[in-house]
Formats: sequence, C-alpha cells, structure tokens
Amino acid sequence: MSTLLQSLIDPKKNFLARMHMKAVSTRLRRYGLRYDDLFDQYESMDIKEALNRLPREVVDARNQRLKRAMDLSMKHEYLPKDLQAVQTPFRGYLKEMLALVERERKERDALGALPLYQRTLP
Repeated sequence: MSTLLQSLIDPKKNFLARMHMKAVSTRLRRYGLRYDDLFDQYESMDIKEALNRLPREVVDARNQRLKRAMDLSMKHEYLPKDLQAVQTPFRGYLKEMLALVERERKERDALGALPLYQRTLP
C-alpha cells in the first residue's frame, strides 16, 4: 500500500479518518459490538473457516454480542451508558486467524493442491 494511501486512512494522521473511526466506535458501543463481529460468515468461506478455528469461548462471546445487538435493535434501544463506556469495539479477535486462513488458501492455490473446503455458500 502506498504511503499516500496509508496516510489517508490512518486515524493518527488524517482528521477525517479519525472522525470516521470515532463515529464507527460510537455506533458499535451503542450495541455492544466489536468491529470483527461485523464479518459475515456467509460472505466468505475463509471467514467461516477462521471462525471454526477460533476457541469455542470466543465464538460463543461473539454470538452473544450479536444476539444482544439484534435484540436491542428490535427494541429500538441502546445499551445503558455505563455498559457503553466499558465496551472495546476495536479489540480484534478474528483478523489474525482470517489472515492465516487466507494465506493458507493462497499457498494451496499456488501449489495446485485441492481446496481446504469444497462447499458452497447457501
């Protein structure tokens, strides 16, 4: 990635990127979500495989956050302010595993091996 593009999307260097990150953080805190919760397992088989490789406790916590967010959304409510204050919307748990799965898939493709998974998404 070029340094110009990097400086445009880095919140530490660009005011607009910082404002966008703050707005996203506020929206995620209102529902008690983390940014990695927004990855859809039905969008990509790599995401589904990465979720399958994560520890069960991490996946269960993710599912609980998603259920709570859907419940709050259906009720047109937000988390109480004291709970919003303790949320950590940008603490990642999925990106490292997703990068590993994508790297393995690219390596398998380069070697001409069979895909790790041969399913299709519903």
